[in-house]
Amino acid sequence: MDSNPALCAAIANHITTTPQQRITFAQFMEMALYHPEYGYYSSDAVKIGFQGGDFFTSPNLCADFGELLAEQFFQMWEILGKPVPFSLVEMGAGQGLLALHILKYHQLRYPGFFTALEYIIVEKSPTLRQEQQQRLQDFPVRWCNLEDIPPNAIAGCFFSNELVDAFPVHQFILETGELREIYVTTSNLTLQPPSSESFSPPLIGEGLGERSNFAFVEVTGEPSTPQLAEYLDLVGIDFTQNAYPDDYRSEINLAALDWLSIVADRLQRGYVLTIDYGYPASRYYNPRRSQGTLQCYYHHRFHDNPYINIGRQDITAHVDFTALELWGEKYNLKNIGFIQQGLFLMALGLGDRIAALSDQKQPLSQLLQRRDSLHQLIDPTGLGGFGVLIQSKGLDKTEISQPLKGLTLPE
Repeated sequence: MDSNPALCAAIANHITTTPQQRITFAQFMEMALYHPEYGYYSSDAVKIGFQGGDFFTSPNLCADFGELLAEQFFQMWEILGKPVPFSLVEMGAGQGLLALHILKYHQLRYPGFFTALEYIIVEKSPTLRQEQQQRLQDFPVRWCNLEDIPPNAIAGCFFSNELVDAFPVHQFILETGELREIYVTTSNLTLQPPSSESFSPPLIGEGLGERSNFAFVEVTGEPSTPQLAEYLDLVGIDFTQNAYPDDYRSEINLAALDWLSIVADRLQRGYVLTIDYGYPASRYYNPRRSQGTLQCYYHHRFHDNPYINIGRQDITAHVDFTALELWGEKYNLKNIGFIQQGLFLMALGLGDRIAALSDQKQPLSQLLQRRDSLHQLIDPTGLGGFGVLIQSKGLDKTEISQPLKGLTLPE
């Protein structure tokens, strides 16, 4: 396997310095993805795109995704009374492609809006930030941390595309009907793991490869924080029901709630637009989804073992949109609508773009490739099945009453 030995050693050292010789899975995932030196997103290991990447996102397909989002942002600006500046805060901007497509489109199509626009990127990965700065050097873009934005400073829209799925999640398992948290510890590969009921069979560690003499293994214990039970109460999930089998396993994304509370605090008036793959809580925690949603992406292949390719692969979990909706309400975010990406883009004009292909005079291969890209954006079994959640804050009754174009489906 292709784990980063320096990162594995750092994680193992962190484990050995904790009182109980274990860390939550959320802490493991945080280090695997965001360790300041060796984490997947902090190093040059992160690769996005079709050639040599681990995964691709909607902006990799074509500029249309960003251009249609740009249409929605323009309408938001109009609804808010054309404030100057109108701040677009993109959180987790990847390679900067989405920002490039949005800015180019606004500059060409809506120069007045482009002049009023303040584009801000919040990016945790230094590698990706450098790539973004190079790609967007011809545009007035500002980079900052989310925490650096003052409270009630933003009139505009916070938005993200495939950000929340990469937040570290807590993992849990049901044992004899009780909620138990999954922790990560280490075990010497040359020795048998300690005999303890707290070890969860089978051990799925062996995450360090041939150059190391220990592995990461899972143990279970009492929940690390009462927030896990509070989260389940928030989304209305009761695991004491007989419908849930023993050894049922899933995730809880407390980091997403922390993130949303910060976003709500920084937004004075405007919108929060979140695009990601996920489900409402009732589907997320369906008894039949007994192994959760955690997945790893490595060279365009996916699997469910986070203890291999450590620091070299992406680790994700689906988004619980019910939690974002209900938590947002606690911070004065009003739910405007939730819709599938395919329907959202069709409402913004993607169908017209597909229809217009028949009138374009281009080589057949180019037309077929473009048609395939547009169809992938709306494929309900792929990108088109992603969720689009839009929330608002600080809008008056007149502004709230104006329906957003992306949520207005043709009759």
